[in-house]
Amino acid sequence: MTVANVLKIKGRIYKTVRPDETVQEFAKHLKDERIGAMIVTHDGYTLDGIISERDIAYGLSKFGDKLPNMKVSELMTKVVIVCTTEDSIDDVMNLMTQRRIRHLPVKDSDELVGIISMGDVVKAHLTGRLMAAHMGR
Repeated sequence: MTVANVLKIKGRIYKTVRPDETVQEFAKHLKDERIGAMIVTHDGYTLDGIISERDIAYGLSKFGDKLPNMKVSELMTKVVIVCTTEDSIDDVMNLMTQRRIRHLPVKDSDELVGIISMGDVVKAHLTGRLMAAHMGR
């Protein structure tokens, strides 16, 4: 199973936040959308970074009460590891586990096409195993 298969089920829609938005605005987006991370982009297409709920937790311990008014660009991960639609779920699971990453942007050629979470990957992996076991009967 590949990342493309996961995106067919999950969809290629992903949420973005601008780098000049505040962390407080970002946190509201997470709450409203019920998601754990967002792609940071200044134009809706370019991958400038990624920011997650975990960044808020770490930022709170580092910056305290200054955090809500800080810009997303000050807290985001700027060097972003990505996967492609062609990558296997097993390879992506290994990458996420080794690098302790919970959300990965997905590119197809050079175009940003989605984001997958560790939950998406685990679900796809288990589905693949169940299908393989069922076919073996």
